[in-house]
Amino acid sequence: MNNILLIDDHAVVRKGLKAILEEEFGDISVDEADTGLAGISCIRECHPDAVVLDISLPDISGLDVLKRIRMEWPKLPVLILSIYGEDQYGARMLRCGASGYLSKSSAPEHLVTALKKVISGQRYISPELAEQLAYNFEKSPGGLSVESLSDREYQVFRMLAAGKTVTAIGEELHLSVKTISTHRHHILSKMEMRNNADIVSYAQSKGLLEQQ
Repeated sequence: MNNILLIDDHAVVRKGLKAILEEEFGDISVDEADTGLAGISCIRECHPDAVVLDISLPDISGLDVLKRIRMEWPKLPVLILSIYGEDQYGARMLRCGASGYLSKSSAPEHLVTALKKVISGQRYISPELAEQLAYNFEKSPGGLSVESLSDREYQVFRMLAAGKTVTAIGEELHLSVKTISTHRHHILSKMEMRNNADIVSYAQSKGLLEQQ
């Protein structure tokens, strides 16, 4: 019997996912957690064979949960299932140790296929993500792809692209204005951009402002 842990803060989503998995797998046990920290505790208690993890959680981000899982359980398969498209987070999550990435807009059978693949020890890469990975080898108009940014730089990049000021970003992330300004400088330098307008233009062209 496979034991799957669902980490998602929406009860309706968990209920739907559980129904799909129980119907398709038959002999399966499904545990649930509605926060990242609760999910980590559940892993320690229930020892799942695989985790289905959302990125957006109310306490800590799915990315932080993934990093903690990789530190404590390096071989535990983690399938990311998110509202964000593959072009926004897919490559980044794979680089951080995810076994696969799937958008919540995908058909149920894709979830089943992806989960079976990661449980067997393989990685699941959708055609959309494969295309994005190939695209990431290309440079932006002046410099590197957004994938060259660190996780914190990427977070700041998206907030700048959404029109937030350095001060507002610092307050939201509980970091100093100087630290955010340094991240902004690194972003502009790596991507060979001149100002925030270039950041906004790039983000719009890549669809990175969707579902902010």
